[in-house]
Amino acid sequence: MAQLLILTSAVNNDVLPALALLSHGMTYLPAQPGQILVAPESDLILVDARTNLVAAKGLCQILRSTGAETPLLLIITEGGLTAVSPDWGVDDVILDSAGPAEIDARIRLAAGRTPRDVPAPLIRAAGVVIDEASYSAKVHGKPLDLTYKEFELLRFLAAHPSRVFTREQLLSEVWGYDYFGGTRTVDVHVRRLRAKLGDQESLIGTVRNVGYRFTVHEEENGSRVALTQVS
Repeated sequence: MAQLLILTSAVNNDVLPALALLSHGMTYLPAQPGQILVAPESDLILVDARTNLVAAKGLCQILRSTGAETPLLLIITEGGLTAVSPDWGVDDVILDSAGPAEIDARIRLAAGRTPRDVPAPLIRAAGVVIDEASYSAKVHGKPLDLTYKEFELLRFLAAHPSRVFTREQLLSEVWGYDYFGGTRTVDVHVRRLRAKLGDQESLIGTVRNVGYRFTVHEEENGSRVALTQVS
């Protein structure tokens, strides 16, 4: 029998109906990052992503950024499967319509896995260091005071150096495909991010009438400044 921590915003806790037919221990807490600090010890963490994919993705990434090795499972609808990708940081997904046998098998498999001791990569470029594990970034050794979305925007662009992204693409990748705000949001965050980068603001380049890219600069001697991921 496994001890399950279920993070959900549902009022009636009816997240995974078939789970009630199994003998696992269950603790329900609100789907908020701070709840993990007061949560009892558990073998698995289940995150309810049925109604708010964007919030669930952010919660999963925050949980992973804390360095917790507890297996992380996502409860999701069939329609939401297309939105899940490796950068969510989850170990497995469970459809909310799954039967008790499937749920029990996924719980057993996830609980039996050896924790992966694989550090998140560091992204380095032109004096900027982005640490995905701690959700932090520095420029010339000085920490950048970034909001969550500013960090995500910088991380996404830096992970794809020299590639141009339209504002619509950035909205989809950073804010989520179901974000209803306009592309002006991207411009505002780019402006704020540049201001915080200071003399490295040109790393976020503008491609007129197209969008933005992470620019790999030329050094004075003509060689390129490499962007590398170190694990």
